[in-house]
Amino acid sequence: MMESNADSADEQPVFAAELFPYRSLGRKGFRVLLLLTGGFCLAYGIYFISSGAWPIGFFFGLDFLLLYGAFRLNYRSGRAREIVTVSRTDISVRKFAPSGRMSEHHFNPFWTRFLVQRHDEIGILSMRISGEGRGTDIGSFLNPDDRESFAKAFKRALATVTQRI
Repeated sequence: MMESNADSADEQPVFAAELFPYRSLGRKGFRVLLLLTGGFCLAYGIYFISSGAWPIGFFFGLDFLLLYGAFRLNYRSGRAREIVTVSRTDISVRKFAPSGRMSEHHFNPFWTRFLVQRHDEIGILSMRISGEGRGTDIGSFLNPDDRESFAKAFKRALATVTQRI
C-alpha cells in the first residue's frame, strides 16, 4: 500500500507548461484590417480602372489577395503548440503541428540535459532537451522574453526533480 502511494506521488507533475506562439493581432483585429485594406484596394482599384490604368487596379486586387494569404498562413502557423511536463520519473514533450499531427518525446529526468544556446545581445537563441541518445528542440517559436522565463522555470523544475531526498 505504501509503494503505490509513493509511485503515484512520483508520477505527479512538478512542472507543466503549454507553449504556443504569440500573435499580436487577434481575430477581430484581423477582420478590421481586412475590411480597411479591402475598402482601400477596392476604391483605388476602381479609380485606376475607370481612369484607363487597368493594370494598376489589377495589382491592388493582387496586393489584397497576397495580404490575406500571408495572414492566413500566419494564423495557421499559430496553431502549433508544445506541452511540457516534468515529474520525478518522466519528462514529457508533446508537440502539436499546425496540421494537428502530434509527436511525443519522453526523457528520464536523471539522464536529461537542458541545453540553452545564448547570444550576448539577443538572449536565448534555442533550447534543446537531450538524453539517452535522443533529443528535441523546444520552444523554437517563442519570443526572447518567453524563452528566458521558460528556461528559468524549466531549469528550476529539473533541479527540483533531480535533487536527492
